[in-house]
Amino acid sequence: MANMFALILVIATLVSGIIWCLDRFMLAPARRAKIERLKVETGGVVDDSTLSKAAKQPGWVETCASVFPVLLVVLVVRSFIYEPFQIPSGSMMPTLLIGDFIVVEKYAYGLKDPITSTTLIKTGEPKRGDVVVFKYPLNPSVDYIKRLVGLPGDRVTYDPSTKEVTVQPACSTGQACTTALPVTYSAPAPSDLVQTFGQANGSEASSGFFDIPASQPVPQDGVRLINRKETLGDVTHNILIVPGARDQIGAYYQQPGQPLATWVVPAGHYFMMGDNRDNSADSRYWGFVPEKNLVGRATGIWMSFKKQEGEWPTGVRLSRIGGIH
Repeated sequence: MANMFALILVIATLVSGIIWCLDRFMLAPARRAKIERLKVETGGVVDDSTLSKAAKQPGWVETCASVFPVLLVVLVVRSFIYEPFQIPSGSMMPTLLIGDFIVVEKYAYGLKDPITSTTLIKTGEPKRGDVVVFKYPLNPSVDYIKRLVGLPGDRVTYDPSTKEVTVQPACSTGQACTTALPVTYSAPAPSDLVQTFGQANGSEASSGFFDIPASQPVPQDGVRLINRKETLGDVTHNILIVPGARDQIGAYYQQPGQPLATWVVPAGHYFMMGDNRDNSADSRYWGFVPEKNLVGRATGIWMSFKKQEGEWPTGVRLSRIGGIH
């Protein structure tokens, strides 16, 4: 859908731009020449208003010429500078909540062709800890947002019991790594977020996330999530854990030549994880993100609506407007 919109925007800008150029350099001069000719033929008796109507600009040409500058600005800004996105799920909580509207820095890693996503000019490198929007590798028409945990060459290990990550930089497949990136965790603490559960198709499923202060009781069908601060190198952020939840280890992406829950990031690829660790379908389950799929770095929240996944907003969270950490 995102690529289709980009294609439509490019075509609309191109068509209106061609018409704008034709009008400016061919049609408009022809209209002015016609008016001058009519003045001579009528001996100056007919007023300018009447002459202008005799050589009036067609309505469709006027419309295209008027919208072209607007479309051009939108195309340039959306394709190369900033693009807005909405957070539809809770996989990046507590960093990003359902209903947050974020702005993504499109030029953070490179200027790309808006249609083919080919990098035209390299402007920067992704860093561990970046919150990144990318095309979902299994369905590039869908945009995902996760935190970048592993760079090319990193060996990433995830302990499904402690819910902790180990990153060993600059490894190659089959090579034994001895140096690990400093990854530290704070002590678990109750968060203000509660996840409620219901029955769906005979099995338990999440029905929503709610902001309920730790001093208040948890609903009967809810579980208070645990918050920990994760420091990934020099980037510190909060992660959430569901108490007692077990990962579907059997669904993990099994990289050839590596043990389960261990991945060596190939060249030109990245390993992504959601901050809501027990509620995120990420690289643990479907593998790596190619560099060409990167859309940009999420840098700020410009609006936030209080809502649940798939439901209408019930309020506005102005306090959330600001930067992303």
